[in-house]
Amino acid sequence: MTENQAREEICRIGKSLFERAYVHATAGNISVRLDDADGGGFLITPTDACLGFLDPARLARLDADGEQLSGDTASKTIALHRGIYAAATPFDPATRCVIHTHSTHCVALSLRATGEELLPPLTPYFVMKVGHVPLIPYHRPGDAAAAARVGETITRYGRQGMPIRAVMLSRLGPNVWHDSPAAAMAVLEEMEETARLQCLAGAQPAPLSSAQIDELRSAFGARW
Repeated sequence: MTENQAREEICRIGKSLFERAYVHATAGNISVRLDDADGGGFLITPTDACLGFLDPARLARLDADGEQLSGDTASKTIALHRGIYAAATPFDPATRCVIHTHSTHCVALSLRATGEELLPPLTPYFVMKVGHVPLIPYHRPGDAAAAARVGETITRYGRQGMPIRAVMLSRLGPNVWHDSPAAAMAVLEEMEETARLQCLAGAQPAPLSSAQIDELRSAFGARW
């Protein structure tokens, strides 16, 4: 994906997320790590920008060290995004996009979650398309300690042979990543839908059994 294609795709994904209420007002941000052929570095949505009305030419362009080169002022979450790329790439070198939203059902679950992860393995597609979602304790928006905690969590799961594609920032929202904006959005969609099902189910529903999860690993290569 070229830089121009990445700019267009960020705006397309942002508009889609906004129109379907995965983000609201100026919440949320999207970044893409650029290929070396385009000089490396990152594109990220500007601070306080509404994802439904992004301008490709005004996205923030940063170098590999996170220093801004052009565009509107970068989102304050760039440190978190860079930390995710750095931690996730050793376990999934194709990682190219990070999306952060304040998706309603995910945030609602984080308000009452008490375990180490946001969701149990409730559905086969959650297991296959999302996987484990560690719950990160609350930090204020932009807190460097949150970025450090996320990086440590990604590394810990990866070293255990369970590379992850998402974390949940308690009371704020999910961060998801994948090899393209469209693929990252698909992870987010499946995660939010599973959270919605959890909320609608009322009493704690039974998760998939170990045997059922093993079958998904064998048949589809699920990374649970």
